[in-house]
Amino acid sequence: MKKIYIIASVALLLTACGKKEKEYDATGTFEATETTVSAEQSGTLLSFSLNEGDEVEEGREVGMIDTTQIWLKIQQTRATKAVYNSQKPDMEKQIAATRQQLSKAQTEQRRYQELVNDGAAPRKMLDDAVSQVQVLQRQLAAQISSLSTSTDALNKQMAATDVQVNQLRDQLQKCHIYTPVAGTVLEKYVERGEFVATGKPLFKVADTRQMYLRAYVTSAQLQHIKVGQTVKVFADYGNGQRKAYDGRVSWISSRSEFTPKTILTDDERADLVYAVKIAVKSDGYIKIGMYGEVKL
Repeated sequence: MKKIYIIASVALLLTACGKKEKEYDATGTFEATETTVSAEQSGTLLSFSLNEGDEVEEGREVGMIDTTQIWLKIQQTRATKAVYNSQKPDMEKQIAATRQQLSKAQTEQRRYQELVNDGAAPRKMLDDAVSQVQVLQRQLAAQISSLSTSTDALNKQMAATDVQVNQLRDQLQKCHIYTPVAGTVLEKYVERGEFVATGKPLFKVADTRQMYLRAYVTSAQLQHIKVGQTVKVFADYGNGQRKAYDGRVSWISSRSEFTPKTILTDDERADLVYAVKIAVKSDGYIKIGMYGEVKL
């Protein structure tokens, strides 16, 4: 009789264990937003104070590409602007003589007008004086127009050099290498002293303070999850070591996909699943690629 009681107890215990509810609804791996920083200018890498695993702040300067050629181009462009500026005509000085001739001709015209009115001079002398004034007026207008055109052309050329200087300054600024985001340096692709070309990857940095658990749920589980929902996330350290975090559903895929072989879902017989991303504030212990679990 005692043996029967023992067998029954074991059977009940196994049944109870078999019906134990899972502590998670889906599993996945942790990931972070990774940014690959590439060279924006070509040249020798004069400095590059960065190592894999370094924690960096946003906007920190970590390296510089040789700026000599760009700096020399800026000096050359500034000199070109100075040449254009020296070629600008001094309009007042160049038309001063014509203005003086015109003033004298106008005085002569008034004097002949008075003489003609008094009958002391022939009409032809007044006509000649009027004609001389008109000629000088046209000559002055032509000089002003020519000098203005020349000045405008030189001003535009000077403005073009200003644009070139601004472009070169932008290139000069891009020789300085900055970290675009705060995070951890994952990979370093170059070393100080190497020649880098525009577009060559320099290093990869990830924002490890804001991690994401990418998990997969079945269509039956979709009714229990929505964007913005707060869920419980567990980081799996192995050997039964787990740590709980508060998570927020930040994204749900709009289309299904076949179950990845490395992913276990609540219903392992499901062929199609939906990817979800759950944002988690990391305390420094969550690592990229670590397995995690989520409880809806």
